[in-house]
Amino acid sequence: EVCGYGRNAEALQWGLENEVLDTFFTDIQPAVENADLVFLAVPLGLMEPLLAEMKPFISEHTIITDGGSAKTMMLQAARNVFGEIPRNFIAGHPIAGKEVSGITAACKDLYVDHRVILTPVAENNPAAVELVKTIWAKMGADVEIMDAQYHDEVFAATSHLPHLLAFNLVDLLNDHPELGNVFKYTAGGFRDFTRIASSDATMWRDISLYNNQAIVKWLREYQASVGKLAELVEAKEGEKLFQLFSEAKEARDTHIVNK
Repeated sequence: EVCGYGRNAEALQWGLENEVLDTFFTDIQPAVENADLVFLAVPLGLMEPLLAEMKPFISEHTIITDGGSAKTMMLQAARNVFGEIPRNFIAGHPIAGKEVSGITAACKDLYVDHRVILTPVAENNPAAVELVKTIWAKMGADVEIMDAQYHDEVFAATSHLPHLLAFNLVDLLNDHPELGNVFKYTAGGFRDFTRIASSDATMWRDISLYNNQAIVKWLREYQASVGKLAELVEAKEGEKLFQLFSEAKEARDTHIVNK
């Protein structure tokens, strides 16, 4: 039985009518007190308050996992609320995001052939880790185990940085009225690059706040790289530009397009 909990009864009712949920509550106690497993799917800033809210009503056997994009802070949130990381708290991150959000964006095959990262710690119950792995696998996901700090570094570079760049590019052009309605001239390249700038602003604000050190590191790296690129373009260094573009194309075609 899948039970939904949230603040928006209308959205939860939609989930019930469209068979995403079997039942729902807008009060947390009946939603979690008999739960075998709780999946937290809220912006990162709400994770710790939500854990604290549910703490009085869950049993020691309840498995808790999440879909948050920063794992070090999730482990710390669990420590803050419970005094230690509960044996059945298994931090996780499904790598299948879209620019749409909310229950009306539900997609039954969202996780098929996508990675899900779990970041278990020594304190965790191995049986709980295996159960969470099995649930994700049954939804078609490819589950990997990763250290939480390494996770945050990797996804700061491969997910968080691209999102911030997309947001920033759209905002940059939006702040230049001398270009007129520049967005009506955009084509496939711009739309592909900035699609993720339609993502939920609250979620990405929280990711920026809670994985800020790793994100800032990669923003600085990118800043330096863009500076070098500007120098090549300004100096009309055609051969070096061709080499950069060729190596980037080869890397993407090898590791992403043909994967």
